[in-house]
Amino acid sequence: MNELNINKNSRLFALQINIFNPKENFEIAQKDFKSESPSDLISYANSSNCDILALKFNIQTIEEISSAVELLKSFLQQIKKPLMICGTSDDEIDKLLLPELTKNLDRKNCIIGNINDKTYKHIIPNIVQGGHYAVLKSPIDINLAKELNILSADMGLSLDKIIMNTDIGGLGYGYEYGFSIMEKVRLEGEKGDKYLDLPLFSDASTESLRTKEAKSDDYPPSWGELDSRAKMIEVSACTGAIAAGANIIVVNIPSNIQILKELI
Repeated sequence: MNELNINKNSRLFALQINIFNPKENFEIAQKDFKSESPSDLISYANSSNCDILALKFNIQTIEEISSAVELLKSFLQQIKKPLMICGTSDDEIDKLLLPELTKNLDRKNCIIGNINDKTYKHIIPNIVQGGHYAVLKSPIDINLAKELNILSADMGLSLDKIIMNTDIGGLGYGYEYGFSIMEKVRLEGEKGDKYLDLPLFSDASTESLRTKEAKSDDYPPSWGELDSRAKMIEVSACTGAIAAGANIIVVNIPSNIQILKELI
């Protein structure tokens, strides 16, 4: 079982898999997976060249938390990659779900995310107790990002266990703003701000694959065949995030990981 050692010089690719409801994985990713069985998906990830397996527990209700925990426990021994646990992006669910998943992990140095200003008080204590990393997500604002880092550190989370997700869009202005904030964080860290001199996390991949340009055939032939276009949109989003300073990069299309590794 591989252990993570994450710092601001890392460059790690996390293969994200919706594990609770695999049908919610992007259609183009499913073509690589060739299965909707959770066990098959984990086996696929184990044999892939990803650096981290990011399991997204995409439940819909609080009542499903116990089922999510049992699913995690049933596959822990099968997982051979460094592990990231991802919540639902619903604050009311995540503040209950992520602590339960974290408590049931059988290893240290997992990554838990995303955690924001509405949920950190509920989730950070279990992360500290378990010796894990926290992905702290803030809106595209360097001051809010720093504030969340300080608040989490005040709860006992070591700075070397914080990974910053300053948010980013998939295309257009949201991508440009997100890119610029990542650059600013990296520059302030280099100047000596210990609360910003931390690893950066990017999920630009997921945002890019949600765009119409990556999902629709309703474009002229000059735009290219849909699958190839979607793959290149994800690669472009990821490479831009890397250029801005991202250390952990989420990837949804498994075959893109090798392309990205060759690019850097």
